[in-house]
This record gives sequence, structure tokens and C-alpha cells, in this order.
Amino acid sequence: MAKDVVRIGGASGFWGDSSVGAPQLVARGGIDFLVFDYLAELTMSILAAARGKDPGLGYATDFVQVTLKDLLGDVLRRGIRVISNAGGVNPQACAEALRALAIEQGLDVRVAVVTGDDVLPLLPALRDEGVRELQTGAPLPAKLLTANAYLGALPIRAALDAGAQVVITGRCVDSAVTLGALMHAFDWAADDWPRLAQGSLAGHVIECGCQATGGLHTDWDAVPDWAHIGYPVVECHADGGFVVTKPPGTGGLVNPAVVAEQVLYEIGDPRRYLLPDVSCDFSQVRLEAAGEHRVRVSGARGCAPGPQYKVSATYPDGWRCTGQLTIVGTDAARKAQRTGEAILERTGELLAARGWGGWTRTRIEVLGSERANFGPHARAADVREAVLQVSAMHPRKEALELFAREIAPAGTSWSPGTTGAGGRPGPAPCIRQYAFLVDKARLAPCVHLEGRQLAVDIPTGQPPVPAPEDTPAVAAALPPGPWIEVPLLRLAWARSGDKGDQSNIGVIARRPEWLPWLRAQLTADRVKAWLSHLVAGEVRRFDLPGLHAMNFVCTQALDGGGMASLRNDPLGKGMAQVLLTLPVQVPAGYDSATNPRANDARK
Repeated sequence: MAKDVVRIGGASGFWGDSSVGAPQLVARGGIDFLVFDYLAELTMSILAAARGKDPGLGYATDFVQVTLKDLLGDVLRRGIRVISNAGGVNPQACAEALRALAIEQGLDVRVAVVTGDDVLPLLPALRDEGVRELQTGAPLPAKLLTANAYLGALPIRAALDAGAQVVITGRCVDSAVTLGALMHAFDWAADDWPRLAQGSLAGHVIECGCQATGGLHTDWDAVPDWAHIGYPVVECHADGGFVVTKPPGTGGLVNPAVVAEQVLYEIGDPRRYLLPDVSCDFSQVRLEAAGEHRVRVSGARGCAPGPQYKVSATYPDGWRCTGQLTIVGTDAARKAQRTGEAILERTGELLAARGWGGWTRTRIEVLGSERANFGPHARAADVREAVLQVSAMHPRKEALELFAREIAPAGTSWSPGTTGAGGRPGPAPCIRQYAFLVDKARLAPCVHLEGRQLAVDIPTGQPPVPAPEDTPAVAAALPPGPWIEVPLLRLAWARSGDKGDQSNIGVIARRPEWLPWLRAQLTADRVKAWLSHLVAGEVRRFDLPGLHAMNFVCTQALDGGGMASLRNDPLGKGMAQVLLTLPVQVPAGYDSATNPRANDARK
């Protein structure tokens, strides 16, 4: 494929994203490739359970039954090639469903399947070798539900090189669906590190759909027409440079602040963003407005990847259940708290009477009182409406069924104004994540296309990626007074993301000249202190001078994360919003007249 510019549209950020993305991009995006990311870290366990009930399932069914059902013919007529990790734990079944759809519609489509990410067959040997979890150092659990390696872009490239019109993968790194397309389109070498880093960054920016076009933006009220928000398009060049944009006539917003927030989303040390194809350094990434809803991205650097794949595994850890009630009236928050305590006390006694032992974990959150997320910084002293969320975990499902039966009786037993019980909540398995590393040489990714099996040559045996060199601390100090105190929101944009039980918060200065003020005050210790009601582990700060930004990585921050967390916000989506309320000192008259948040009532 010889083109000077390749346009790639990101149609999905997770399984459950809106169905409007793909049709919009096909009709109005002028794209060459349409890519989908469906696999959040715990989606694989959900798909594994579906396959256990029906061997024909285990993939993201919406990809075939909703998205391509009405779009496949148009995609083929326009010559658009599709890449998706919708295969989950059963990519062959996904491909068969797509082929059946094509036959039904009288279409001919070349579908390639990438396999080789399943690590479960290696578990006996890995257990003998003493594999340890990356964050906690824990040994392998007794039973794993899934264990899948994050494959890279090389199998996708091989499938496209072989003529596939649709490529379906299982677990791969989210950005690989974009990088594989670019390696194919521009014939990039597997060791062209600068271009591979830029291509990976392009994939990272669009892998979460509308988060690159105004979704979740700090200045949300500046983002027009949410209902018709545009899905992201990257306009990529052979040298690795790219522009982020969206289809014309759509809602949303593409500007440097929006794109900067997404660059920082779900990363750790920006100098060491490790992928199977390239080790990336995003610390010097630069953004430049290049027209209306167009942002030019440059500055990603790369070096050789390490010798191992990251493996995301899941395992069962008992059962969990969450119930909700609405409490109305004066002192609603106090009434809700007392109601939750009574439910847990009563059900705990019922467990003891049956000899089932106590709860593994419990949690009470009073939503609307600000206490769940803001903790000691909550301002709502006396709310008159609150939602009680009470949760419990236990090894026995029967214990959670008992718990679920004792939620609704609060409506006639205790606090006045209790309502909103709805249906009885159901117990659900508690699924935890377990991440570890496996040598690339132990897996054999393969492309299946029209009855052929194409082995993919994956470079192995690389040395470990060295840790970045320590850089001298940048002097940071407040300017001379007099000073005034304002919320961080006045000076910065921010976005938070999750990786297991870890949260990262990217903070970008609204103006480059304000960054020294932020660096002087947003130390790791101060951020840890402000978020101490949420973060049990350490906080580390990393600098991204190219973006005038900092990234704070918070460990043990999400109550276990994902389906293991009992929080209402298990993915840390609100962490940045909490940090943006942190008071900071600025010089009096610091240009508040032109600051878009200077008169924000949500201080």
C-alpha cells in the first residue's frame, strides 16, 4: 500500500461503546483503516465465562451482530480495512460469525485471525518456576480463569500483508491495532524505533474513542454537541508524524489540551512506556494546533523492546454484592450511613449464626455527600438526598444472597425517607487481576487466513529495557508575593486512568509559564496527602516537559481495582477531579481575567 498519508479511525474504546462510531467514521471520516478496541483488562474473564457456557461464544458479539451487520458491505465497497481485538478468548468463533454474516449478505471477505496469546497451557511450568505478580510479588493463584499475553503489531501487519480485509485478534496491546496498520501501509521496519514509537502513540491516542475528541475533558462545558460527538481520526505520515482530528460536521473538540489529556491517560513513567514492539519515551512529545479540530503530534522516541510479554490473568476470589437505597430528608447522609451500618451488623450476625464466618470485606459509601471520593475535603455538610451504596464480599455465594435479601427491609424498618430499593441485587463473582511476564520465545503467534497458517517471526532474546537515567531536578519555586489561593483547576487540566490497583493522574499546565508554580507545589508527598483517603500506597511524580505536564502514579489506589473493588469508582475516573480541588498559591493578579476557569463556580 503506497500512500503519502493514511487515515485511521478509532471506532471503539471498550466493549459497550456507542454504536454510532463506526458508521460515522465510514461515512464521513475518509478513512483507510477502521480499528476497534474492545478488551478492558477484565473483559477476558467475562468472555471466558461466556465460552464456558457456549463454545461458540467468548468474543465481543457486538462487533459482528451490531456493528458490521449493517456496515460490512459499505466497508468493503470503500476499500476500508478493519482491525479489531473483538476475538477475546475465541477469535476463531468471531471470524466464523463474520464469515457467516458475509455469506448471508452475499459478500466475499478475507478474514484473518491472530492466535497465540493464550498462556494457560504454560501455567504448570510457570508455577514451578515461581512466577510472581508484577505489583505485589504474590505467587500464582491456585486457579486462573484466563491468562493472555499482550501481543504486538507484527501479527496484524503479517495478516494485512497477506491480503486480509478484516483482522480479528485476541488479546493485544490496545495501540497495536493502529501500529500494525501503519507498519503495513508504510512498510516500516521492525527496528525503526522512532516511527514505531510515533505509531504506537497514534494508537494510544485513539484507543479510547471519544476521549481524544473532547470526552472526559476537564473543560467539559467547552465541548459542543455531546450527542453527535465525533470519533477520532489520526492522519498519519510515513515519517511517523500524525495529526489528530475527527470527521467534519461532528460534535466534540480536538485541541492540544484534549489530546494532551489522552496522551497521559493510563501511563506510568512516560520515559518507559513498554510495548511488545518498541519501548517508548513520551516525555518530549509536543502538540501543535494545526487548524480547526486538528492537532499535530511529534516527539515520541523509541528504543528496542524487552524480551518478555506482559500477561494479564484473572482469578476468582469469592463473591461480592452491592445494594443501593435512596435516603431523602434532613440529615440524609447521616441516616444513610447508619442504615448501611445496620445492614452490615444484622447480616454479620446472621452469618455467624449459620457458622459461615464473617465478611471478607465490606464498604459503605454515601453518594451525594462527597465523602466517598473527597473524604476529608467534602463540603456537603447537610445534604437532603443521598444514595447509600453498601457492599460486601464473602467466599460463599449463599452469604451474599442473604445479604441481598436484607437491603429492601430498610424501607420500612429504619430511616424515614428511605426509597429506591428497586429489585434485589444479585451476587457476582469477585474477579481479581494478576499480571506477570513471560518470555516471548515461549509463545508462537500465528495468522490464520483462508485455510492457511502463517507463522509470524517475533524477535526474541532482547536484553531487558534499562531503567531511564535520573534527570537533575528542575528548580521550582513560587514567585514573590503577594499570593492568593485558588483551586488547581484554575491552573491545570487533568485526567486519571487505571491499571489494576494503580491510578495515574496526568496534570497539564494551562499555560507553560505556570508549570514552575505547579511543580513547586504538586510534590508527590502533597498529592499523596491530599488523596490519602483513597491511596494506600506510594505516589511517584514523572515530568513531561514536552507537554508542560506531570504524571502522578498512585499505587494501591483503587481498593483492588476493577471487579475486586467495592468502590463506586473502581477505575479511578474521579481521582483527577478530586486532585483539581487542591488549593494552590498563585501571585495576585496572575491573569485571572483571561483564565477560562477564573470565575468557575465549582471551585
